[in-house]
Amino acid sequence: MIHWDFAVNFFVALFALLDPVGNVPVFAASTVGASGRERAQIAFVISLFVFGFLTFFYFSGLGLLTFFGISLPAFRIAGGVILFVLGLKMIGDDFTAAFADAAEATADDKRTYVRRRVEQMIVPFAMPLLIGPGAISTVIIYASQAKQYGLPGTALGIGAIAAVSIATLLSFLATPLISKLLGKIGLSIIVRVLGLILCAMAVQFLLAGIADSTHGLIRPEAAAPYATPSGSAAPVTP
Repeated sequence: MIHWDFAVNFFVALFALLDPVGNVPVFAASTVGASGRERAQIAFVISLFVFGFLTFFYFSGLGLLTFFGISLPAFRIAGGVILFVLGLKMIGDDFTAAFADAAEATADDKRTYVRRRVEQMIVPFAMPLLIGPGAISTVIIYASQAKQYGLPGTALGIGAIAAVSIATLLSFLATPLISKLLGKIGLSIIVRVLGLILCAMAVQFLLAGIADSTHGLIRPEAAAPYATPSGSAAPVTP
């Protein structure tokens, strides 16, 4: 694998795991009542968080989790619990209404809105919805591969993370266009369907985490329902 093959594969893997395009309806529902500038500010901060957090794990690897005595299965289970709660809220009637509290706010309140919305969306939207255990483990794996390429490999890895962050920003900036195409009813339907999918993903997180931390409690085909042709489990989490 040459340097550029490494960078392209890293980008494709991260983009598929974060799935920023698929998360646009959730972002739209989470920023109801915000102006275009405020939505852009929130998207920028979330994208910056994605870049900073993935870069942090790119260099720190499992060292931080090891320092705190946290295993990746435990992190996966915790992420599943958080995603399940978010999914239930999305299925409920009050999810979009909970984010529509700034339509008639003053200028000072607008700044407060952006700050409060960013604080509420970092967890669980940016993490673990965008950055889940799968993305973290992928970053760690590719960071170990980058070592064989030396400094150029490290630079290309950071470039791949930056490209994914920019793709996330561009996807969220296109939210008004996508929202206009879908309409209020269409957006509401998609958000509820995504809520159901998130609940299912959360259960899959829990099954995979329990399977990784126990022996024989969860059947392998339940923890990893889709396998690669070689027989190894394919990633099923974002």
